[in-house]
Amino acid sequence: MKRKKKQNLLQLLLLSLQNPQLQLPLLLMELPTQMEKSQSREEPEKPKPIVINRYSDDLLREVAHRIRERTVIFKEKVVDPYASSPEHSPPPTPVYRVPDWIKKQEADRIAKEEAERKKKEDDERKAKEKKEKDEKMKEQKEKEKKELEEKLKEEEANKPKEVRLLPKCSCAWLDKILAPLEDKMDEYLGNTVDPFTDMRYIKWMFVVTIAYNYNVWLIPLRMCFPYHTEESIPYWIFFDILFDLVMIFDIIVFRQRLQFVKGGDIIKDRKLTKENYRASPVCKMDMISIIPFDLLSFQFGFLSVFRVNRFARNDSFNEFSDRLESIMKQAYIWRVTRTIGYLLYMLHLNACIYYVASAYLGLGTSKWTYDGQGNAYLRCYYYATRTLINIGGLPEPTTVFEIAFQMSNFFVGVFVFSSLLGQMRDVIGAATAGQTYFRNSMDNCVAYMVANRIPKLVQHRVRTWYNYTWDAQGMLDEGELLDRMPTVMKTAIAVDINMATFQKIDLFKGCDNQMMIDMLLRLKSIIYLPGDFVVKKGDIGKEMYIIKSGAVQVVGGPDNSIVFVTLKAGCVFGEISLLQSSANGGNRRTANVKAHGFANLFVLEKKDLFDILVHYPNSQKVLARKGKKLMKAKGPGAAKAEEDKKKAMTLFTQKPQTPKLLRAFGGLGKGGFLDKLKAAAAEQK
Repeated sequence: MKRKKKQNLLQLLLLSLQNPQLQLPLLLMELPTQMEKSQSREEPEKPKPIVINRYSDDLLREVAHRIRERTVIFKEKVVDPYASSPEHSPPPTPVYRVPDWIKKQEADRIAKEEAERKKKEDDERKAKEKKEKDEKMKEQKEKEKKELEEKLKEEEANKPKEVRLLPKCSCAWLDKILAPLEDKMDEYLGNTVDPFTDMRYIKWMFVVTIAYNYNVWLIPLRMCFPYHTEESIPYWIFFDILFDLVMIFDIIVFRQRLQFVKGGDIIKDRKLTKENYRASPVCKMDMISIIPFDLLSFQFGFLSVFRVNRFARNDSFNEFSDRLESIMKQAYIWRVTRTIGYLLYMLHLNACIYYVASAYLGLGTSKWTYDGQGNAYLRCYYYATRTLINIGGLPEPTTVFEIAFQMSNFFVGVFVFSSLLGQMRDVIGAATAGQTYFRNSMDNCVAYMVANRIPKLVQHRVRTWYNYTWDAQGMLDEGELLDRMPTVMKTAIAVDINMATFQKIDLFKGCDNQMMIDMLLRLKSIIYLPGDFVVKKGDIGKEMYIIKSGAVQVVGGPDNSIVFVTLKAGCVFGEISLLQSSANGGNRRTANVKAHGFANLFVLEKKDLFDILVHYPNSQKVLARKGKKLMKAKGPGAAKAEEDKKKAMTLFTQKPQTPKLLRAFGGLGKGGFLDKLKAAAAEQK
């Protein structure tokens, strides 16, 4: 190049000498452009690099790029030693002389004492301010308390005196007597009893209900029919005492232990539960029900009328009925049974009244009255049934009393029977409300498909979906039921069903538990019929799926007849699509998944996940990091990258051995020409 430059300069000088008209400066200015043109003519264009394998070429370019970056960093480090770290180097520790070190220690001590003094003064000042504030609050509370007491006194003075049916008395003496029994029962029942969830209390209420029904059914029977004989009276006395003891035991042991709610708090203190029960109207009715009017039998003879006060325990039956309905899976069975019991009890009372009327007129004195033959109760009950239900075919009344009694029976029978029938209709209607809703929904859907001429095959699949969904869930949409519940209840149900499955998903391991709970609340239940495709290859992935029940199959092949894997309850699929972007088709499904039999799946949509992640930035980072790893391992580009890697490895395969014929004639084998040369060189050394 230097030689060419010299030749060009000499040519210019000669031209300038031969032609004095040419200006030398202009020639010098044009010289670089002429040289560039000559170089461009002399140097051909660089050929494009030949790429044998794209994977290896990209890998080598990446390595070269990193080496260049590393070189730049090391160059900066040589120029500036502090450029290798963004943090400033710590300052060097100063070296003090002995006098200076003593002065420094003294100054540090004085500064420390000053800081402690200021801190002590601040603490004293804050303590003084707090004390003054507490005193002001105390004075204000005392003032408010006095005002409240004065106000209560004024209200008490202006309040009219309450008329009490029963005198208020202290039960301290009774508590002392019953203390050993209560302490003994603490070992079995505890300090207090939850009336809503404790099964022991509900079982005990069943016993109390039997005692109550004994009195309600048999007291009218014994009052009206002649069943108090010398042989039966001892048995009646035994059962009366037995069921009275049940009532008394209930009052002493259970009623005073029942927890209650006050101001939103559940009160579990025995003393407070006793006070609450003794101040309630229920306690007064319970006391009335156990008054022993039976002792009057010693004066007036054994009469059941003295036990009528036992009817006051009707709240026990109502409470047992409510508790039983709350724990039964099919509560309508108990409602129907209770309604039938009311009907039978009304017939029972009518039979008793009919026997009393017949006895008043004289047994067998007319065709209308009871003739005294056979079992008195059964015959009177039969008459009451035909009268109240208005069956007819009864003997005609003749006297005024008989006519009035029969008419009143008809009127009462119509009213009672119609009321019970209406109640029975409501109970059965409530029990079958869900089934009615299902039938209406299915009928409307079928009518719509028929009107639009939907193919028979599709109609059959829709009917199958309706029937299976109702049989499996008892409802068409679980969301309707859950939406009526408070968030706490929905969360408890969702955690119990799906939390264990969510914790096994690799993508969500390490994420915030509250974020996972929020995701559980966004899940939607979908049922797929046998052969339905859950996802198809190439579809846009917007959801992930959790298998609640049933199974799905990952299939492929020309007609999707090849089954790659079968996923059962508790498995998850489609989670990668939640984090993939739509760029370059990254969120496309990579396989076909279809239901194997009936499959109930929970679905989480991508939109719901992104709405949740806004509130959990740390979990968002964890998901982004794990999503990259999973997409590299399972994403659509993973298979292609693996194939390119295998092609690249073929360039670095093991070198083939020398052909046997060449080794034989060239003496390249063991003990050949090369080995002899190596041995001669070793001897010379």
